[in-house]
Amino acid sequence: MAPSQLAQAQSQEAPNPWISVDFVRDNSEAILAALRQHITLTVVSVALGLLLAVPLALLARRYGWLRTPLLGAAGLLYTIPSLALFAVLAPVTGLTATTVVLGLTSYTLLVLVRNVLAGLDGVPADVVEAARGMGMGPGRLLLRVELPLALPAVLAGVRIATVSTVALVTVGVVVSNGGLGQLIFEGFNNNLYRAEIFTATALCVALALVADLLLLGLERLLTPWARR
Repeated sequence: MAPSQLAQAQSQEAPNPWISVDFVRDNSEAILAALRQHITLTVVSVALGLLLAVPLALLARRYGWLRTPLLGAAGLLYTIPSLALFAVLAPVTGLTATTVVLGLTSYTLLVLVRNVLAGLDGVPADVVEAARGMGMGPGRLLLRVELPLALPAVLAGVRIATVSTVALVTVGVVVSNGGLGQLIFEGFNNNLYRAEIFTATALCVALALVADLLLLGLERLLTPWARR
C-alpha cells in the first residue's frame, strides 16, 4: 500500500476532529480541574497586583519624583518574556503555582499602577477643595472622595489586566502549572490531538470574555454616575 493510501486509511480508522463531544465527556474531570486552576491563578495574580498597585500609585502621587522610575520599573517587568521570567523564578520558587503567580502579578503592575494614577489625577480639583473645606482629612478624603471617583479608571485597568492574565496563564505550562495551557500542550504532544487543543483554547477565550463582561457589569454597578 502506498504511503498516501496508508495515511488515508489510518485517518479513517482514527478520526481527529477539532470538536469532539466524546473527548469532553470522557475527560470532564481533567478539563474542570484545569479550568479551576486557570481561574485561581488569574484571580490571585490580579488581586495581588491590585493590592500592590494602589499603595505604589499613592506613593507616586505623593512623591512626584517617584512616578517616572516606578512606571519605568513596571514597564521593564512587562517587557520581560514570560518564559525568561519563569526561568529566573523557578530556581527560587520551584515548579509551583507560586512561580506563575509571581510572574503574572508583575505583568499586571504596569496597567494597574498607570490606571490608578490616571483615576486619581482625574479627580476634579474643585471637588477635592470642597471636601477639604468640609473638614475632611487626607485619609477620609482619599477613601470617601478620591478613590470612589477614580474607580472607573481603576476598574478599566483591572479589566485589561484580567483579560491579559487569562491568556498568559497558559504559559505557566513550562513550570507544570498552566491551567488550560496544560491541555493545549498535551494536545500538541499527543499527535496533535485537535479536540484537546480546541477545547482548551475555546475555554480560554470564553473565560476571558466572561471575566470581561462580569467586570464590566461590576463597573456599571459600582459607578452609576459614570454612565450618566
